[in-house]
Amino acid sequence: MAPAGPRSPRRGSRGLPLLVLAACFVVQYVSWAFPGAARAAVPSPNPEGGGFMTKVIGAAAQGATAAFVAAILSAVTEPLVNRLLVKRMTFAQAYAEVNFAIVSKFFLTTFPTNMLKFPVFEVINIMLSFTSLSGGIRGMINGFLFCTIMLPVTNYRFRKSMGWEITLPALYQAYVPTVVRDIVYGWSRGFVGGAMSDVALPKEIRFGITVFAACIISSPGNEWRGYTLQPKEKKLPFAEYFKPINYARSTGVGATIMGVALGVGMFVTPYVEQLVSFLGTLI
Repeated sequence: MAPAGPRSPRRGSRGLPLLVLAACFVVQYVSWAFPGAARAAVPSPNPEGGGFMTKVIGAAAQGATAAFVAAILSAVTEPLVNRLLVKRMTFAQAYAEVNFAIVSKFFLTTFPTNMLKFPVFEVINIMLSFTSLSGGIRGMINGFLFCTIMLPVTNYRFRKSMGWEITLPALYQAYVPTVVRDIVYGWSRGFVGGAMSDVALPKEIRFGITVFAACIISSPGNEWRGYTLQPKEKKLPFAEYFKPINYARSTGVGATIMGVALGVGMFVTPYVEQLVSFLGTLI
């Protein structure tokens, strides 16, 4: 097959921001369609703020909305990250290789997997908020339960992005480093969230910063997980595998995706609740 012409990377590069803009359009459309929801309260993890099922449904809505936003961002950024980590490209080289066809195809993987992963984490988190456990302990239990339940989905997405064969044993590969990473993430989210509770910022921004910080704190687990997931025939020694510049790039991109997605998810939740309430009156 003849190599792609020189204009392909530029066309793909110009097309990448369209997916991100689509998420912004969806958020803006909801605000236009339901202006009364702008002042609606975002569900609080405090049990006194509402009933159990109300909290669970609100958390599922927040997680599903975040999953959609993150799927768009991940479809754009993960092909870049994979090239930085696997092919050891520079950022400029990876950006030049990614085009709209790659992004749109990978979205078919990021969206359905995110629609499973994000709501599950948020629902477990809100259910644990009805216990008397501290935020850090709840986060650790959340991380353990989330990893144990969703590891097959996590590994499916990883192997799909790498183009590797998907087998049943591979779906539970690297359980120990992954569960350690998720436990640290859960604890970090509870700890940082408590520390951020009195900061004079909108709650959506505080939440996004909390998630971003938790991703950074738990990021060494990603290195351990990535090291464990290497094919045996191509496994590198740890000292050679760990590349600080690649680690910094992938961690920054991944943490930003999670922070922005969940922050926007919290912002949109009142609009979603307003829509659900309106539809409920029609039934």
